[in-house]
Amino acid sequence: METKWNGQACPMCRVGTLHDGIKTITQDYKGHTFTSEIQGAFCNSCDEGFVEFDEAEETAWLDFRDLVDASEAAELARDALSRYERGKKRSVSTVINLFRLIDRHPELLGYLKTG
Repeated sequence: METKWNGQACPMCRVGTLHDGIKTITQDYKGHTFTSEIQGAFCNSCDEGFVEFDEAEETAWLDFRDLVDASEAAELARDALSRYERGKKRSVSTVINLFRLIDRHPELLGYLKTG
């Protein structure tokens, strides 16, 4: 399927020409790597381009991100439960509140790991 950008001058560098193609990209997220292929029109000079939206690719990225977040939450929960089981924590309500916080604000996992 040809994009509307195929064959046009690159608006970013104004030197190259955009051509339809597929690129492999790598994204790092919290120490984990996600690799995917994106389809779009890319410049033959500066390598910039316009990416076609792919719902399946977006879903794969979100699933990957959720898996990484869940893994981090499980690690934090293991640590908290271990402290409770060894008698170093008095109440499990702290763990429950932590789970509620992570559920509502998964972006805070990074702060918990560094703290």
